[in-house]
Amino acid sequence: MRIGHSTRIARAITAAVMMAGIPVAAFADGTGTFYDRTFVLAAHEKCQLFRAPVAGALSAATLQSRGAALRAGTAETTLQATASRARSRARQVSCANPELAMVRDRVADAFAGWQRIPRMDFNSDHATWTADRVRREAATWRLVQTSVTGASPVRFGLGASAEGQETLSAVVSFVGRPRPYAARMVMRDPALAARPWLTAAGRAVLPPESARQEVWSAGTAPAAATLLAMGKTQGETWTFPAAAGDRLSRLDPREPFLIEFLFRDGSVATATFEAGDFAAARAFVALGTV
Repeated sequence: MRIGHSTRIARAITAAVMMAGIPVAAFADGTGTFYDRTFVLAAHEKCQLFRAPVAGALSAATLQSRGAALRAGTAETTLQATASRARSRARQVSCANPELAMVRDRVADAFAGWQRIPRMDFNSDHATWTADRVRREAATWRLVQTSVTGASPVRFGLGASAEGQETLSAVVSFVGRPRPYAARMVMRDPALAARPWLTAAGRAVLPPESARQEVWSAGTAPAAATLLAMGKTQGETWTFPAAAGDRLSRLDPREPFLIEFLFRDGSVATATFEAGDFAAARAFVALGTV
C-alpha cells in the first residue's frame, strides 16, 4: 500500500491547487502532485490548518511524492524549484481565505483515516521499507528493510524496545564464528558529491570512496528474538546514532547504502540497502502507535 494514492485524498489536495489558480495540468514536467502537497503543507505551516496526525500524514505523502518524482527521472533542481513556487504561493494566500478553510476541511477529512492505519509498505525500485505502528509489549520493528551478507540475513531500520524506545539498528545473524568487532553505515556524502552517482542506464550507485561518508555503530548487544529474521534463533543488534537517520533521509530514494561489519582478520561483510522512501516511512511511523 502506498501513501497518497487515494482518489479522495488526491481530489482534496487538487482543490487546494485549483484555489491557488494553478491547475495540475500546467506541470508538464510531472511535478504536479509534489507541488500540490508541498503547497498544502506550506499553507499548514503558515496557518496551522491541521492537527498533528493529519499534518504528519500529509508530510509523509509529500515526501513520497518527491521520491516518486525522483525515481521517474525528475531532476532534484526541478523539484527544488517546484517546492519554492509552492511555498511562495502559500505565503501569498491569506489564512482567513474562506476557500483555504474549505481546503482544510477536505484535506483533514481525507487524511484523518491515515492515523488509524497500522501497517504500510513503502516500495521503491529494488527494496521495500515496511512500517508497523502496532503497539506491542515485546521488542519490534517500527520500520525495517531486509538484506543479506553472504548467507547471513540482515535487517535494518527503526527498532523499538519493549518499553517503546526507538533506535536506528541493524540486526544480523551470522552463520558460524567469529563475530565482527564493529559495524558502520556507508553512504554518499552530499557535501562531497551534491548529486547521486548515476550509471549510463540511470541507476544510482555508491560514489567513489572519496565522496562517501561513514557512520559508526554506537554499540552492540544480543538481539531480541522478535527482531530476528524468520527461522533464526540468535543474532546481534548494532545500534546507530539518531543523526544517521537524518543523513539517510537526505539521500536520493534511488541510492544504495551499505551496512558493513568489520572482522579482526581484516575482512568486511557487506549488506546493501536502498534509501527508498525512508523519509516518508519515518514520517508515517512518527504518527505514533495504534
